[in-house]
Amino acid sequence: HMVSLRPLAALPVVGVVADVRTYRHLLYLFVSLLLWGVYSTVLPLGALLGALSSVVLVGVAVLIGVVIGSRLLASLERWLANRLLGTAIVAPDDVPSGATGAVATVRAYLTAPSTWRGLGFVSLKLWVTLLAFAPLFVLASVLPLVAAPVRYPYEVEFGEVNGEPVVWTIDAAPEAALAAAVGVVGVLLGLHLTNLIAGGARLMAVALLGEGAGSGDDGFEFDADPARPEPEPDDRG
Repeated sequence: HMVSLRPLAALPVVGVVADVRTYRHLLYLFVSLLLWGVYSTVLPLGALLGALSSVVLVGVAVLIGVVIGSRLLASLERWLANRLLGTAIVAPDDVPSGATGAVATVRAYLTAPSTWRGLGFVSLKLWVTLLAFAPLFVLASVLPLVAAPVRYPYEVEFGEVNGEPVVWTIDAAPEAALAAAVGVVGVLLGLHLTNLIAGGARLMAVALLGEGAGSGDDGFEFDADPARPEPEPDDRG
């Protein structure tokens, strides 16, 4: 009788290193940082300019453009969630059909609940992206420590305090071993933070970006079985 080996990804605490989903989540956070500049400048600036000039028709048009433009960002976020967060979100189809003319078309988009749910997601994503700095900073700081036993002597800089750099000089084997241990703990912490933040983003995406969003039946589980394969993402939307 052969005893099957437990998948590495299913191991507690350290299994996160062997789970391929962890690295998709990490990529999701990295892409979110790249998009942060758009979300934190274009949308707030457009809303501010529109509000300040709302007494004239141009301001109203800018506000409408920001709201409807958020649908494009929501579509991008739905694609990212399906590709990197393991969701299978179907694009909502709640825009009234049969609208003719610019005014009717704008009214159709503004009356669609998915427009406002998408705008809500994009607004909340700003805060998720700010949280994403934490695991990425931790990983960037501790990864050099993991290789300390094979590269010492060298110095590791951890930023500045009162204008003075904080430096750890590693020039002996015991220090290198300690640095490696600290690095491994830091990597595990950073990867678990990555999964936690990505899990929150996934819940938001399922609740706000999909067809029938907010119904409460999202099929989401917090990685109770890391070895279980994810559902195939839906390509629609």
